This record gives sequence, C-alpha cells and structure tokens, in this order.
Amino acid sequence: MTATVPTLQERLLARIADRSATTAVVGLGYVGLPLAMELCDAGFRVVGFDVSERVVGLLSRGESHIQDVPAALVAKHIGSGRFQPTTDERRLAEADAISIAVPTPLAKTRDPDMSYVISAAEAIGRQAHPGMLVVLESTTYPGTTRDVLQPRLEAKGLVIGEDVFLAFSPERVDPGNPKWNTKNTPKVLGGMTPACTAVASALYATCIDRVVPVSSPEAAELVKLLENTFRSVNIGMVNEMAIVCDKLGVDVWEVIDAAATKPFGFMKFTPGPGIGGHCIPLDPHYLAWKMRTLNYKTRFIDLASEINSAMPQFVVDKVMRALNDDRKAVNGSRILVLGVAYKRDIDDMRESPALDILRLLEASGATVEWHDPHVARFTEEGHESVGVALTEERLAAADAVVIVTDHSNVDYQRVVDHAGLVVDSRDALRRVRPSRARVVTLTADLSVGTMTPVGS
Repeated sequence: MTATVPTLQERLLARIADRSATTAVVGLGYVGLPLAMELCDAGFRVVGFDVSERVVGLLSRGESHIQDVPAALVAKHIGSGRFQPTTDERRLAEADAISIAVPTPLAKTRDPDMSYVISAAEAIGRQAHPGMLVVLESTTYPGTTRDVLQPRLEAKGLVIGEDVFLAFSPERVDPGNPKWNTKNTPKVLGGMTPACTAVASALYATCIDRVVPVSSPEAAELVKLLENTFRSVNIGMVNEMAIVCDKLGVDVWEVIDAAATKPFGFMKFTPGPGIGGHCIPLDPHYLAWKMRTLNYKTRFIDLASEINSAMPQFVVDKVMRALNDDRKAVNGSRILVLGVAYKRDIDDMRESPALDILRLLEASGATVEWHDPHVARFTEEGHESVGVALTEERLAAADAVVIVTDHSNVDYQRVVDHAGLVVDSRDALRRVRPSRARVVTLTADLSVGTMTPVGS
C-alpha cells in the first residue's frame, strides 16, 4: 500500500508541534521583540529581522532597547543561538512562520502610512516559499491583509490556504503593564481560510496562553480598532467632562470617584493632558480613513480626536491662568515639566502629549525644563532635548511645576514641599500632605492645606 504524502499544512503543523519550525519576527520594537522572546521561550529558533542596524547590533550584544524585555532574557537567547537578529532580508527564506510587527504611523494628513507594512510584505514576498505561514500583527485598516499581503504571496504562484498560510492577529501590547503581557493576553487571529486559521492558531498556542480565532482577517483587524476606538471615545468623553467641571467649578476627580461606586453601568476613565502611545491616538484614524473611502463619516471618532487633541492646550491655559493669579506672565517664567513619557512608569514617548505641552509653553515665551525618571533625553525634528535632575533648588526656582506624567517613583511630597505653584494634570497629588505649594488641578485650585491627607 502506498503511504499517504503529508500535505504542506500537515508538515508545517508537525514542525510547529515538535518545535523544529524556524520562526521569524519582522520588526523588533515594542511588539516584535516581546513576541520573539516568547517564541524563543517556547523552544523555537527565531530569526529577528529589523532594518535598523542600531537595534540589531544592540540585540546581538545581548542588550535590550525595550523596557519590558530584560537584557538578561535577550542575552540568554542570543547565547543559546535560539535568537538571531539580522538586517539581512534573505534570512527570512529560512522561516517556516513569519510574524510582521512593523510600525503603522499616520501621515500628516491623518491618512495611514502603509510604507512599513508594504516594505515588509515585499521582502516576505521575495523570500516566500511553499509551506510558510505569514501573520500580520501591525495595527491597520480592515482589508490590509487581503489587499497588501495576499497579492505579494500569490505573485509567486503560491495558493493561499494550500501552499502558504496567511492570517492577521492584532498586537495587544500594553507597555509597562505589570499584569498583562504578550504571553497572558488573549490572542485574536483570523485566517484567510480555515486552514490558515488552524496553522496560525497552532503556532500562537505554543507561546500564548489563550488563542481566540475569528472568522476572517477583516474581523481580526476590526477587533483592534474597536478596542482602541472604545478607549479613545471614552477618554474624549471624560476629558470633555473635565472641561465642563472646570467651567462649573466642580472637582472632576471627585465626580468620577463617586460615579465609580456604581456597581453596574459605569466604567471608570480618567481625564488628563491628552492621549499618547502608538495605539489610542492613531488606531481610530485607520477606521475613520477606511470609512471615508466608503463615503461614511465616523462622527464619534472625529469628535473624540478633536477633544483629546485639545487637552495639551487646555493644560497650558491652566498654567497661564495660574501664573496670572500670581501676577506673572508665562513669557519669561521658568516652568518645570514633570514627566514626558506618554503614561506612567514607562519610557515610551510615542505621541506623548508632553511634547505638545513643551512646544506650546516654549512658543509662549517660557523657559522650560523637564524631568522624567524613565527618559534621559529625546530627539525631535533633529533637536536633542535633555532632562534635568529633580532638585529642591530647581523646584523652588520654578515659577510653575507642571505634572504631565504621574510616574510612581517621583516623590510628590517633596515636590509640594518645595515648589510654589504646581499644576497637576493627572491627580498625582491626591494623597500628599498639605504643604506650601498652591496646587491647581484640571478643574480646581486647591489652596494650601486643602489637599486630601494621607490615608484618607
């Protein structure tokens, strides 16, 4: 009797199961590097491809450029030979499975910049071979997997679902989150065919605790956009509530905390100086752009973006009014900004509202310095900006201290003990002891002695 020859799908599933498959990750940033480490931990050999010689050189030395990935972990997998960073596109031909985790920024017109995805797709198309799985993880508009990846694979004569397997699986990385990481965050994925979904599910099940299959790449692409549009709209709503409370003379934090005692029908969101990171400020615009091509206006998305984008100016206006109360003009004032990362306890500055606040204050004539325990320096538009030490002398000398990012390792008691005026956009001073500083929040001016005592 003639033995049955295994199909390409069966052979790939067997190689995934026994860990003899070679995997590759394209893009070794906040998404790609953690995924590469999980695949190494699961027992795979991982080719890490990135166009940045600096990043590849750093990783090859066993160092890490991502806060959530310890250098010791990178060094371990470099030392074993399991992780192999490279800038050589030809190494992708070795892979049985490739995950794409490249940036998807917006152009100045707020249209999707697909150049990184297209470049990755073209590179993979040149190196593709029968029996390969390709998964796009970069956040993008519904239809990208079908429109961008599929034609480049089929151009080599490969049949999707038979010769090669194609799927979309949205990244759900939350930088700095101590509880949820790449491994324990459920992994949504949708394949072009049932066979594609089955192969992609098998791969991710080796390194992710829970895989959630959906019916198509478009459904998976839309899942990520829904998640972050939901957050953007709700943050926009609560930011508008902060503006309302400011005009009514009511403390928005008190209102939110009281509303959050309702055990049903309310989900707590908090206002701030704006939104940052790669996802929330950008992802909804991918959906809005796609809908514009279908002659539909996404009104919630556009309004939330308008409100959130205006919050840096709202904070600067609070600083100006607070200085005016002290009979000072912002022009010529010394202002110390605390925190430039986009959120607490990380070093990620992508789309940080602090950048807008720094620019607006400087444009108004202020002398601006900044301190961030997680960021030493950054470069924007070719100009390098360097942080300063947080000293008692610097706090006392500032005409205003502005809390933009509420890092937990900043001594806020020390801040209010030595500063004269603090504008707190994050409610960071809720539980410090009353001190000499006048504290202005997004919606209230707390005179000396009115802050909530510690332990209340």
